[in-house]
Amino acid sequence: MDAGASPRLTVPLWPLPLLAALMPFVVGHLAWWLSVRDGLVPGCNLYWDGCVSISRAARHGVGNHLFRLVMLPCATVQVLCWFAAALWLRGDTPARARMLPWLGLLAGVFLALYATFLGTEGRAYEAMRRYGINLYFGFTYLALMATLHALSRTTPRRPGYRPLLVVALGFMALGLASVFVRYALDDEVALDRWENALEWHLGLWLTAMFAVLAWRWWRDGVRITLV
Repeated sequence: MDAGASPRLTVPLWPLPLLAALMPFVVGHLAWWLSVRDGLVPGCNLYWDGCVSISRAARHGVGNHLFRLVMLPCATVQVLCWFAAALWLRGDTPARARMLPWLGLLAGVFLALYATFLGTEGRAYEAMRRYGINLYFGFTYLALMATLHALSRTTPRRPGYRPLLVVALGFMALGLASVFVRYALDDEVALDRWENALEWHLGLWLTAMFAVLAWRWWRDGVRITLV
């Protein structure tokens, strides 16, 4: 280092996807628990009985305030995570990672839109919830696919490729299962329960995706220079 030069500050990046994984997982279940405590929703095994959706679990009461308080900054954290993923991939496949920040930004915008209007009654809420959450999951999945595409072009493939591929296949399986139950079930109550359960499982795979990135960046010692 040259005399008089300012020391460079570098920070690890793995806490970013770890936060992106833990924030929605923890607040979703906590909001549901608060709603059950307040008698707003029934208690059940969310991943099997599907008695309530994520949205309904956090639609009213203290759970709603907590959910929106956490999910709005969570949207920012997830956007930053995708920007960091683009930097992580840039060294090997700069062209392949070019769209990743934009896909992550769109996912974050729609997550923020969904969280902002959660709890609003009427048609406006229904539209914001439907388009916000669906487009959030859609653009998140596209960001995951862009990451996988970039990783598939590295030689040798980075160790994070296979676990992320498993996550992508899990997302696809849940999507196919959702389409199947819509056509296979005529009972509205049974259909609603299956869709609710699948939604909670989708949240688990979303948590796994960011957790894989956190694990991989921790193992690889991925850092960013701030100064």
